[in-house]
Amino acid sequence: MQLDFDLRGGPRAAETPPAGPAVLSVGALTRKIRELIESGLGEVWVEGEVSNLRRQASGHVYFTLKDASSQVACVLFAGQAAQLRGMKFEDGVQVQVFGQVTVYEARGNYQIIVRRVRERGVGALQAKFEELKRRLADEGIFSPEHKRPLPRFPRRLGVVTSPTGAAIRDFLNVLHRRQRGIGVVIFPVRVQGKGAAAEIAEAVRLLGNPAEFGIEPVDVIVVTRGGGSLEDLWEFNEEAVARAIAASPVPVVSAVGHEIDFTISDFAADVRAPTPSAAAEILSADAGELLEQLGHFSSRLGRSLASRLDTARERVEGFRRTALFSEPRRMLQQSRQDIDRLSDDLDRGGGDWVQARRLRVERSAGILSSHSPSKKISVALADLVRFQTAMRQGSEKRLAAARADLGRHSAVLAALSPSAALARGYTMTFATDGSLIRSARAVSAGQVLATKFADGSVRSVAG
Repeated sequence: MQLDFDLRGGPRAAETPPAGPAVLSVGALTRKIRELIESGLGEVWVEGEVSNLRRQASGHVYFTLKDASSQVACVLFAGQAAQLRGMKFEDGVQVQVFGQVTVYEARGNYQIIVRRVRERGVGALQAKFEELKRRLADEGIFSPEHKRPLPRFPRRLGVVTSPTGAAIRDFLNVLHRRQRGIGVVIFPVRVQGKGAAAEIAEAVRLLGNPAEFGIEPVDVIVVTRGGGSLEDLWEFNEEAVARAIAASPVPVVSAVGHEIDFTISDFAADVRAPTPSAAAEILSADAGELLEQLGHFSSRLGRSLASRLDTARERVEGFRRTALFSEPRRMLQQSRQDIDRLSDDLDRGGGDWVQARRLRVERSAGILSSHSPSKKISVALADLVRFQTAMRQGSEKRLAAARADLGRHSAVLAALSPSAALARGYTMTFATDGSLIRSARAVSAGQVLATKFADGSVRSVAG
C-alpha cells in the first residue's frame, strides 16, 4: 500500500485521486502561458525607464523597463542593437520600445523581445514626420518624374553641412581618395538645434542660384550630417528644407545620418545617399577603375590601329606589285596610244553618226512640212470662201424666185379681191348683223340694209 502523509495527522493510506484534467509539467505549463501571451498580446509599444542595462560580448543588450508601479525584462538582440548608435541609451533614460511579448521558458519570466527603440517623445515627432511626408507627397514634391540625374563627372560640389562635424571629414576623405581634382565649396551651417533648418534652406537656395548671389556655380549640392536620434536629425525634416531642395535648379544629394535613418530631405532630394561616405562614392569616380578602363580602351585602340595599319600595308604592297608602279613609263605610253585610238574611233564614228542624224532630221522635216497645220488652214480657208460664195449666190436666186411668186400671187389676189369688183361698179349688201345678202328672197320688207360701194356705204329700208 502506498503511504501519504497528512501533516495534521501523520501517515495514512493514499486515496485514489479523483478523476480530472491531466497534470501538466512545469515546462508544458510555461509553454501554454507563452502561447497565450504571444497570441493575446502580440507586438506592442511600451514606455518606461531603462534600468539594469547590460551589454553582452555577443552584442545582445539586456535591460529592465520600469515605471512607478511595475517592471518588465527586455532583450535587444545584436541584429537590432545597431539602431542604438547615436542614441543616449543608459540607465535612467526614458524610452519607448516595440516588440513581441513572450515568456523566457528557462526561468518562467515574461519579457519583451525588442524590435525597435526610440526616445520618449519621439512618437509625436514621428507622427509629425509622417503627416508632413504625406502632405508633400500629395503635392508631388517627391514624384520620380521630378528627379534629375547626376552629372557623370562633376567638377565642383557644394556641401551644406557643419564644417566641424565628422560627416564632412568622412565625405572629403572618401572623395579625394577616389578622385582628386573635384572642387568642393563648403557652406557652413548648423545641422542641429532651433534655426538650423532656416540656415540649411538658405544655403541650398544660395548654391542653386550662384549668379544672383555672386558665387561660383556648382554641379551638385550635397546636404549632409552624421547620425543621431530623431530629434537630432529633425531640422532635415522641416518643410522649408524640403521645399528648398525640391526647388533647387541644381541636382541635390541628401546624405543625412546612418543607413537606417530617413529624413524628409531624403525624399525631396534627387538622390538619397545612406551616409556621407556613400554620397562621396556616388559623386566621384574610382581613379583605379578609370585607369583600368583607360588601359582597356588604349589596348582596344592599339589593336584596332595595328589591324588597320596591316591592312594599309597589304594594299600598298599590292599597288607596288602592279604594272603601274613597276613600269610607269610603259603604262603611260600605252595609255597615250589608247587615247589616240579612241580619238580616231570617235572621229570616224562621230562623223557617221552625225550624218545619219542629219538625214533623219531632214526626213522628219519633210514629213512635218507635208503635215503642216498652215497648209491645212489655207485649204480650209479656200473651202470656206467657196462655200460663202455659193451660199450667197443660192440665197440671191431663191430670193428672186420668191419675189416673182409674190408678184404673181399678189396679181391673182388683187383680181379676186371684192374691192376690185366694187371698183368696177358692183355693190355688196349686208344685213344689220353684218351678214352678206346674196339673194333678194333673203330680204324682208322693212329690213334695214347697208349697201357698200367702192367709195362708201348707204343704208336703206327694204320695201
